Amino acid sequence: MTDRIKKLGLKENLAQFILLIIINAFVGGMVGIERTIIPQFATDNFNISSKSAILSFIIAFGITKAFTNYVFGKLANSIGRKKLLIIGWLFAIPVPLILINANFWIWVIFANILLGINQGLTWSSTINMKIDLVGEKDRGFAMGLNEFSGYLAVGITAYLSGYIANKYGITPYPFYIGFIVALLGLLTTILFVKETRSFINIESKANKFNSFENVFIDTTFKNKTLSSVTQAGLINNLNDGMIWGLLPILLLSINLNTEQIGLIAAAYPTFWGIGQLFTGRLSDFYSKKRMLFWGMLIQGISILFLPFINYFFLLLFLSILLGIGTAIVYPTFLNVIAEESPPLQRAESIGVFRLWRDLGYAIGAIISGITADLFGLEFSIILIGLITIMSSIIIQFRMPSKS
Repeated sequence: MTDRIKKLGLKENLAQFILLIIINAFVGGMVGIERTIIPQFATDNFNISSKSAILSFIIAFGITKAFTNYVFGKLANSIGRKKLLIIGWLFAIPVPLILINANFWIWVIFANILLGINQGLTWSSTINMKIDLVGEKDRGFAMGLNEFSGYLAVGITAYLSGYIANKYGITPYPFYIGFIVALLGLLTTILFVKETRSFINIESKANKFNSFENVFIDTTFKNKTLSSVTQAGLINNLNDGMIWGLLPILLLSINLNTEQIGLIAAAYPTFWGIGQLFTGRLSDFYSKKRMLFWGMLIQGISILFLPFINYFFLLLFLSILLGIGTAIVYPTFLNVIAEESPPLQRAESIGVFRLWRDLGYAIGAIISGITADLFGLEFSIILIGLITIMSSIIIQFRMPSKS
């Protein structure tokens, strides 16, 4: 098929778009398995009590995923999205097998390095392939659907792993889900997914942007819109890294059981996922700056209240509110980056943004882990909440109002 008869648009490429939504659900499902059970896995199986040591798996995951995102951006146009997607799934296959058979904590860290590579390659592939297919008109809606499928799957597998762990034990049964998900993702990609990089040639013909002199510098520092979004993306995942690692520990400390912890841990990514069905579309026509400001502010306030609540239903409400705040910003991040980048440099610009965003996992785990060990769990959570509110203020004063 040549570029002359290919058309951009959601309706024009609906079958392939739906397939990529399913693929991204498999991607999210892989990481969701860990969101409930790994901190308890560390305590029960390895007798690890230090918060910094427990969060080391998130540090390994975040750093690896961040740099894999950047590598994807560099290679996406030359190697192709589909090949990188397949490679990403190959890295996923060993992860649950390693976790099931891990005798030392270092194996858990190694599994999360592989998981970081998997997430960096697969999630980046599905994002860029959807943007390639839909063009400019429905870009926010496309990102909302992409992130909806991924984070809804995170929430579902977070709950399932907690439920199974509560009923049958932390290992091995919860990790079987991961092996099934990885295998389905790999086979579906090989058999049905089509390469999309040629679609960018269509969009680039109508390109209204001058090329960036240096994509990394422009995305990170120079361009006020892109750099504002990039810092907010980093802070978003900084607080997500804290939630991932410390929220289950906080909930264990008030004597909630594993199933209750699973519900609270799952509510956050579930509402994050479902909310993006609406917020992604909203970002196509409403002020992106306002969405980013309010979304980050809601996140920060929700996190600040967590250490002061001891009741299951109030904690569940805060988790839902945190998910809504994250849903407001997450597809908007990607919509802004795609909108403000030249089409032929878009994959690299998204790669730079996702480099910094996912380094937030590692930075958040380091800050919250060390702070929790030195000053206590509650102080650590409050600090992350305040940092998140500061990010919303940066959006308000640095990001141009036209966005």
